[in-house]
Amino acid sequence: MQFGPACGVAPVRPALQPVAPLTRTSVGIFGYGAFGQLAARHLSPDFAVCVHDPAATSSDDATIAMGDLATVAGCDIVVLAVPVTTLAAVVQAIAPLLRPGAVVLDVCSVKMEPARIMLDGLPEHVHLIATHPLFGPQSAQDGIAGLKIAVCPLRGRRARIISRFLARQLELDVVLTTPEEHDREAAVAQGLTHLIARIMMRMEDAPGHQTSGRITTRSFELLQQAIDMVRHDTIHVTHAIEAGNPFAAPVRQAFHEHALAVLEEAGRR
Repeated sequence: MQFGPACGVAPVRPALQPVAPLTRTSVGIFGYGAFGQLAARHLSPDFAVCVHDPAATSSDDATIAMGDLATVAGCDIVVLAVPVTTLAAVVQAIAPLLRPGAVVLDVCSVKMEPARIMLDGLPEHVHLIATHPLFGPQSAQDGIAGLKIAVCPLRGRRARIISRFLARQLELDVVLTTPEEHDREAAVAQGLTHLIARIMMRMEDAPGHQTSGRITTRSFELLQQAIDMVRHDTIHVTHAIEAGNPFAAPVRQAFHEHALAVLEEAGRR
C-alpha cells in the first residue's frame, strides 16, 4: 500500500507551530559609574543588559535598560560594580532576590574583602566569582582586547564558562588566581603605581618642578602615561587600593625604606 502522491492522496503535513523567540542571557549591573558604564557597553552586544543605580535614572545607550532593584537582581548574571565600601549593603539588599543558579561577580580592586562579603552574605544557590578587571576607562579608551582581568572562583562551577567568554568573546587576558594571591601581587603592581602617581601629581603643583614637555625622555613619557591612567580614579578606588588591601601597608613601608636608602646613597655621591 502506498501513501502520498503515488496513490492520488496528498500527504497530510502537521501544522507548523510558532517558534518561541530565543531569549538572551540577561546581565544585571549594580552601579552605573565610570566602570559600570564601560562594562555595560562591552556586554550589551552579547547580553540583555539591565542596570540599577539610584544616582542614574537613564542611559544614553538605547541598548541598555534601567531597572529596579528586584529586576536587576533577578538577572541570569549579576555584576556588582559598586565600591567595596558599599558592597556589603548591596549584597544584603539583593540576597533574597537572586534566582537559583544565577552567577554573581564583583569588580572591586581588591579581592579578599569582597570575596568574604559575598561568601558570607549571598545564598548557597548562586555561583560566586570575584573578579578584578585590571584596567579602567582610561586604559580602555582604545578597546579592551588584550587587557587583563583577574578571576577568582569562589563557589559553583561557572567560573570556567565565564572565563571562556571573557577570553574568546571579549579577548581579555584571563588570570586565574585566588583572592589572597591577587591582593598580595596587587599591593605591588597597583599599590606602588598609585603611590608614585600621587607623589608625582603633587609635584606638578610644586614651584620649580614643572616641565614644559619639550625636554623629556621616553621613559619619562611612559611614566607620565602611567600617571595619566590613574589620574582620574575615584576616591573609592584609591581607598580600596591603599586601605582595603591588607598587603598594601607593608609594601608602602618597604618602598619608603628603600627610597630613603637611595636618597642617602645619592647624597654621598
